[in-house]
Amino acid sequence: MMKGRKITQLCAIAAFLVAAGPLHAQLQGVTDNEVLIGSIQDLSGPLAGFSKMAVAGMQMRVDEINNAGGLNGRRLRLIVEDSAYTPTRAVQVAQKLVNQDRVFVMAGSIGSVVNNAAMPIQFEKNVMNFAPLTAHRDMFEPVSKLKFAVLDDYYGAMKEHTPVLYKRVGAKRACALYQDDEFGLEVFRGASDGLKTIGVTMAETATYKRGATEFSSQVARLRGANCDFVVMGTLIRETPAAIAEARKTGFNPTFMGSVGAYTELIPMLGREVVNGFYATSSSLIPYPDSPNPAVRKWAADFKARTNADPQLFTLYGYWIIDVLGRGIEQAGKNLTTETLARALETMGTVNSSLGLPSIAFTEKNHLGSSYSAISQIQNGRWVEVK
Repeated sequence: MMKGRKITQLCAIAAFLVAAGPLHAQLQGVTDNEVLIGSIQDLSGPLAGFSKMAVAGMQMRVDEINNAGGLNGRRLRLIVEDSAYTPTRAVQVAQKLVNQDRVFVMAGSIGSVVNNAAMPIQFEKNVMNFAPLTAHRDMFEPVSKLKFAVLDDYYGAMKEHTPVLYKRVGAKRACALYQDDEFGLEVFRGASDGLKTIGVTMAETATYKRGATEFSSQVARLRGANCDFVVMGTLIRETPAAIAEARKTGFNPTFMGSVGAYTELIPMLGREVVNGFYATSSSLIPYPDSPNPAVRKWAADFKARTNADPQLFTLYGYWIIDVLGRGIEQAGKNLTTETLARALETMGTVNSSLGLPSIAFTEKNHLGSSYSAISQIQNGRWVEVK
């Protein structure tokens, strides 16, 4: 009789452990003293200029939080891996971060193709993808407890602003140059659908592969189509390179890019060649001499710790950890993916004094901000066009 009772007890314990398995799985990366945050960046490829500054901003906010005592008694630890902006490498580093490092959440990973390659691996282990540095709609649609985004999407911003700018400059013939992947296609689709609302269709398109450095054939194609308005689904290096090629041949249409090209790196690389270039924007550039005293102080603090001026992606990285930290704090001591998702959905509006848009998630909307504007490079600086 005692033997039978003991077997029954062992069976009950085994059943409990099996049932508790998913609970322990979702708690990876969380201890009584620490929360592990993973991030996939491009530290050696075409977006390295973005990623290195984003990581610096993320680490700055992590250090501030830890120096203030952490969140609910836990310190944050950021683990960064390099994807070189390639999907195959993204899969490899996602597997390391999720299965070996066992991070609790992925935050600020850069690139549409990178995030789309990594998310299935993360989601198998209930690891949230928070505030990726891409504005692709896949980052927040369909609504899921594992997907939260903060940047207004490429498609929506381009659909809204392209027809406005097209009419403002009195353009007659629209064309497009874009990167042949998820990022470029989203920019192209948004601009195309926006132009259709005013009865305009793209007269010509030209594409290029990620990492391209030569654009003579694409520019010749657009010039041959007599375009006077060119939508650009381009990023850091490609934007000034393509515009420089156009200027060299006497081809001077209005060029308009997405938020992916809205960075100080464009005028730094292109200099006077890119003056007049437009792009959709999601915040103000944190220039060290900003009229905003909060931005000036933040920029000075960053320079004091790194001996370098911050850039927009520094601010993005800082902002991502700040918003995530608020969610983790509100989730309380019982930190799980589920409690974090619920905290983000219910914590209300998060405001920033640093020129960033307000963030607010709801149960039915995991895109924190839909703010966007049009900005232009004027005399080497970005200026929001009113």
